[in-house]
Amino acid sequence: MPPPRFTTGTLKPNDVAFSYGSIDGLLWPVLEQVFQVSLDYETTDVAISQRKALLKKHHIGICDIVDSAYRDKVDASDVGLRDIKLRDLIAYLEKHKTIHTLLFTGGNSKNGPEYFFRKHLKEYQLKLEVVNNDVPRIHQFTMPSSNRMITTVSLTSPSGSANRAVGSIQLYKDLKKQNPKFNTIDFRVLQYRKFFTNL
Repeated sequence: MPPPRFTTGTLKPNDVAFSYGSIDGLLWPVLEQVFQVSLDYETTDVAISQRKALLKKHHIGICDIVDSAYRDKVDASDVGLRDIKLRDLIAYLEKHKTIHTLLFTGGNSKNGPEYFFRKHLKEYQLKLEVVNNDVPRIHQFTMPSSNRMITTVSLTSPSGSANRAVGSIQLYKDLKKQNPKFNTIDFRVLQYRKFFTNL
């Protein structure tokens, strides 16, 4: 879920009124490096158009699995969400038949995207089958109305709060040892590039 200021409309000067538009988030800086583009960070229509154009060019759609929710505390944490209503992503996948991969920007921790998606799949008596249990975790499931296989990838969250978790990943430690300048953004670029450029 976006920080509360995206609901109240009190954006920071460099926020973009678009998905993952918080200036504190890392998705767009990571995708800038993945696709070697330069994006504006400001509350303008130009900044929004740049992001839409990038997504369209690379056939990427963005959708928050949470349709609506309330927060116990007015902060950016997803843990305090309650009365959560999920979007019907299976219906979206039925409608958009060329989609074959879902990239989650987070994992199976409480109120994470994979956690919510697993909950959503239960409504259809479906479940994720493990393909790779290492980070990033990869799963598959078959659409109920066809034999179309959908792959899900639980990427490292682009939130700065995930940096501690990144620091504990063995691959990150190994790469950091090889290059002391290697950082958590570099790690995400490396991870995201593999999947965002293979859609």
